[in-house]
Amino acid sequence: MVHIATAKDKELAVPRHLQLSGHVGFDSLPDQLVNKSVQNGFHFNIMCIGETALGKSTLMDTLFNTNFDCTSSAHNLPNVKLKAQTYEITESNVNLKLTICDTIGYGDQVNRANSHKALVDYVDAQFEAYLQEELKIKRQMATNHDSRVHVCLYFICPTGHGLKSMDLECMKQLDTKVNIIPIIAKADTISKSELDGFKERIMKELINNKVSIYQFPTDDATVADVNESMNLHLPFAVVGSTEFIMVAGKKVRARQYPWGSVHIENEAHCDFVKLREMLIRTNMEDLRELTHKRHYELYRQRRLEQMGFVDVDSNNQPVSFQKTFETKRSKHLASLQAKEEEMRQMFIQRVKQKENELKDSEKELHLKFEKLKREHLDEKTNLEESRRLLDEECQELQRRKQQFTNGNGQMSTLTLGRSKKK
Repeated sequence: MVHIATAKDKELAVPRHLQLSGHVGFDSLPDQLVNKSVQNGFHFNIMCIGETALGKSTLMDTLFNTNFDCTSSAHNLPNVKLKAQTYEITESNVNLKLTICDTIGYGDQVNRANSHKALVDYVDAQFEAYLQEELKIKRQMATNHDSRVHVCLYFICPTGHGLKSMDLECMKQLDTKVNIIPIIAKADTISKSELDGFKERIMKELINNKVSIYQFPTDDATVADVNESMNLHLPFAVVGSTEFIMVAGKKVRARQYPWGSVHIENEAHCDFVKLREMLIRTNMEDLRELTHKRHYELYRQRRLEQMGFVDVDSNNQPVSFQKTFETKRSKHLASLQAKEEEMRQMFIQRVKQKENELKDSEKELHLKFEKLKREHLDEKTNLEESRRLLDEECQELQRRKQQFTNGNGQMSTLTLGRSKKK
């Protein structure tokens, strides 16, 4: 029986708006959520993509004001490798489990066509690990280490000419899987005027090649203005440093050169402060949420569709998980039976083929045996004939010998008689 929704049912579905006559206490829910989150801690995972010696490790040390003890890599690696290291950081009783994934050997190969493959595989592997944990009967999502990449810092070489084809291809392959923030590394090697033109060329190339990068959200009124203005500064031109110098009696993080110094936290020198504000202090939670709600959901949807799960059937009716599982199981069993029958038929066919081969071999051996037998008989007959002829020759020889012996005796007697007469 089909129930037709009436106007009264629709009216009941709309929640009523009530006024409280006194304090209840559920306004403390945000505080409870904050306390629970602080107790559990947070996960944040950064992937740094860029060519060797672009200052990726130095920038990470500068961002988090610490030393991660990263070792430098050589330029002669045959393939791109990824190195992920997890650190636990505490700031004002807030625990952060930070994972930094660095690309080693990126851009050092002669053939760079597949340089992005290792990066895409790594991001998908983290999504797959999270999905497999979700699909378990006994899940441990609270204690499970979330290794999904929340943000990708793509380091652009400060050439001043534009993006390389390798950069565009890599970002194109990753833009639907991770939040990409392009940054110009070692920006102190480019003049201010060249840097502005370089930024403009980069953004035009990204738009023309339909590469989607992370845009700071403007839906929150508290940060809408600052995020909207920061979107205009992309890509950020950054400089990293682990050294401090004294300026006006105060230690500042800077890079010292013979012609002067670059103050890392001076916005007139570089965009490091903008990057730190946007990445950590303002939009870290949005990056985590967007990774889960957009990128992971897209991967999860594709994987479940590959597994054969659907939400509705051909008649646009909801399909339960159990029904989908039973259908998939039936298809799988039918496929196994078909494969088993196919293998059985193949086995029978191979057995028959082997039997025919053995019969042919047996027939061939029998013919060969008969041939050898005939040859043996012919040879035996020839030998017997030769032996008979040899016996006859021997007998003839004995006969002639006997005749020769008898003839010599008669001749001796005749010779003796003639001698006496003389």
